[in-house]
Amino acid sequence: MEFLNVIVAALAAFAFGAVWYMSMSKAWIAAAEIPVDAKGKPQGNGGAMPFVVGLVAMVIVAGMMRHVFAMSGLASVGQGLMGGSGIGAFLITPWVAMNYAFGMRKPALTLIDGVNSIVGCTIMGAMLNAF
Repeated sequence: MEFLNVIVAALAAFAFGAVWYMSMSKAWIAAAEIPVDAKGKPQGNGGAMPFVVGLVAMVIVAGMMRHVFAMSGLASVGQGLMGGSGIGAFLITPWVAMNYAFGMRKPALTLIDGVNSIVGCTIMGAMLNAF
């Protein structure tokens, strides 16, 4: 059952990310300084690989969060929400911010990706403890 919770949590966070980045695509492309064609579409094609990597990453994060929650005794949906938001806000986003600062990336990129990390981990935390 725990494996199923991890998969559901990962899929829920992945789905949020899909909606988030579709709604923020123009701002993200500009912040990431991705070259675009005359129609404003990113040049080149990463194919399916970024999506595969993203989904695998979500499963890994959800699996580790399940382990951390079990070791910490976080068992309710509310505790999952708080634990997930804390992981996103105080572990993932600061690390991304540091990497982007050293990479001289625009602060808007940190903001857009940080929201995804925080909300995605919050969703994962809730889903891990929902069943």
